[in-house]
Amino acid sequence: MPAKGKHRRPKSQGFARTIVVAGVGGAALALPLLGATGAHAATPAAAHSVVKTAPAAAKIYAVKGGDTLSKIAVVQNVSGGWKKLYSDNRSAVGDNPSLIHPGLKLTIGQKAAAPAPQAFAPKAATGAGYTLPVQGASIGTAYKTAGSMWSSGYHTGVDFVVPTGTPIKAIAAGTVVSAGLHGAYGNEVVIQHADGKYSQYAHMSSLSVSSGQTVTEGQQLGLSGATGNVTGPHLHFEIRTTPSYGSDVDPAAYLRAHGVSL
Repeated sequence: MPAKGKHRRPKSQGFARTIVVAGVGGAALALPLLGATGAHAATPAAAHSVVKTAPAAAKIYAVKGGDTLSKIAVVQNVSGGWKKLYSDNRSAVGDNPSLIHPGLKLTIGQKAAAPAPQAFAPKAATGAGYTLPVQGASIGTAYKTAGSMWSSGYHTGVDFVVPTGTPIKAIAAGTVVSAGLHGAYGNEVVIQHADGKYSQYAHMSSLSVSSGQTVTEGQQLGLSGATGNVTGPHLHFEIRTTPSYGSDVDPAAYLRAHGVSL
């Protein structure tokens, strides 16, 4: 019988439970079991996975007025600069990297796929991208007007009658191949366009562009005047198949073919 005043000591809840297993030679070994409150399931280390980043999708950029490959490369953060941009888009730009025009689609981020060959299908002229070289002018001497005052025996362009100081504008985007004083033409500008044709603007009083510069449709080239061999102020305007005199074609017909009304 237990002594009076004594209480049986309760089992401690903090002790771990044990199990008995047979040991060597029949000896029993007590092994602790973790209590439910302190047990943690062992979890294997998470397997390392390699995430492959997909290459950035190519981006299509439409050239805007005033753009150059150098400017586009900077704004679009092209690695490799304008040379890489040109290399990736040479099939679209052509052999002259300076000759890009509004609306031209450039691929940013990877090389553009070469266009698939297709049968030639002429497109109707829309007039987009072309304008008159001078606004509010009347037509003076027409193209092919015969006369001994011209070395070719006829007028190689069309004259727009305007007072000195009238703004003269590029009919379309292109690259200035020459700008300066040129004999009987006085101050002139010659521009190469995307279709391979050249436009010439003569007898100007002042020039605001220089050789090698890229221009946009409607960009001011200078002011009209009466420099060179003239009888009064006007703009002499030509369309040529080369940058040189003697390769003229009908400038009025050329503008009309591009949707410009004279």
